[in-house]
Amino acid sequence: MSALTPPTDMPTPTTDKITQAAMETIYLCKFRVSMDGEWLCLRELDDISLTPDPEPTHEDPNYLMANERMNLMNMAKLSIKGLIESALNLGRTLDSDYAPLQQFFVVMEHCLKHGLRAKKTFLGQNKSFWGPLELVEKLVPEAAEITASVKDLPGLKTPVGRGRAWLRLALMQKKLSEYMKALINKKELLSEFYEPNALMMEEEGAIIAGLLVGLNVIDANFCMKGEDLDSQVGVIDFSMYLKDGNSSKGSEGDGQITAILDQKNYVEELNRHLNATVNNLQAKVDTLEKSNTKLTEELAVANNRIITLQEEMERVKEESAYILESNRKGPKQDRTADGQALSEARKHLKEETQLRLDVERELELQISMRQEMELAMKMLEKDVCEKQEALVSLRQQLDDLRALKHELAFKLQSSDLGVKQKSELNSRLEEKTNQMAATIKQLEQSEKDLVKQAKTLNSAANKLIPKHH
Repeated sequence: MSALTPPTDMPTPTTDKITQAAMETIYLCKFRVSMDGEWLCLRELDDISLTPDPEPTHEDPNYLMANERMNLMNMAKLSIKGLIESALNLGRTLDSDYAPLQQFFVVMEHCLKHGLRAKKTFLGQNKSFWGPLELVEKLVPEAAEITASVKDLPGLKTPVGRGRAWLRLALMQKKLSEYMKALINKKELLSEFYEPNALMMEEEGAIIAGLLVGLNVIDANFCMKGEDLDSQVGVIDFSMYLKDGNSSKGSEGDGQITAILDQKNYVEELNRHLNATVNNLQAKVDTLEKSNTKLTEELAVANNRIITLQEEMERVKEESAYILESNRKGPKQDRTADGQALSEARKHLKEETQLRLDVERELELQISMRQEMELAMKMLEKDVCEKQEALVSLRQQLDDLRALKHELAFKLQSSDLGVKQKSELNSRLEEKTNQMAATIKQLEQSEKDLVKQAKTLNSAANKLIPKHH
């Protein structure tokens, strides 16, 4: 694509603005981006005339900006739709190496840069969409965490890198649509950063913010500590959305096989995870069984101790009764010694009674713990049964997927064999066509020879007729 330069030596201010806009979005000015179903269509516009003419339709900066807004909105639609469909088919968490996700961030970056005012600095003019994104934390308090995380990242040195990191964190938080809607609704704040006809100031920005709601169904995980977001080049790859009629049919089977293989890998990973969970639960059950056995032994020991204490208490009661009876019958001088022995016996009985109460409380506690352990074991056994049933169903699904894979492979082989046969038949037809063409040439040559012979015979006949006369 050639650069757009004015043919005149001294461009007018209008042509300067048009040239600057065309150079900034050169990939959008010469084409009209539209959607044909699920595919991208690029229609070439009439050549942009940068010199004044009687009909300045394509020279109008408002026309160029409107065309760019429409193109960016259509690209955002295709990017978001393709990202959601591919993520759902993939069935796993997306990372920064996923190509549709990279293209989505590139398209969002171009949408945020559209119509951005240039700020003058010591190094010249600078355009960065980090300024508008910093406003989000004032509108939505939840965004303050993202902004603080972006500012704390050590590898980011430019505002562009901070803006790219902010977009990734907002997508991980599944709040990108909410933040963009809050930002677009405050056009009085955006007017400080954007031109009046920029995408973020027009209805196309609100449409894109509404489309971003669909991205809440996907899961993404980014590690931005080692990623160089400052020096990345944001170029939209149109080849991901252009329809290729020759390869679409052939790639359909490959896409199905790839999707089946991805599902197979996911099921195998889930199977390994379930096996590990079952092993952990089995280990917990073994531990609980050992603990239950230990508690049973401790309970038996406690019961024996209670029986011993009861026997000792009965013995103390008998001794106390005997002492009381002897005090009644014995002399008065021995009552003091007997009373002292009785007080000591009562004290000992009180201590033994308190010890018995403590043992009974401990026994009740042990019994309640045992009941809780038995309930936990029953719940674990039920969980293990459910996990085993889920594992059986997943294995059945894996077998079905393998059968489907073999069937698709067989169909692919049969289609390849049919293509081979058709190519052989085509080569035979071409050979017969060449033979027929050679035969036609021979017939034409023989016809020419017959014509010549006829002419010779006619001339000879004409010569003979006068002589005869």
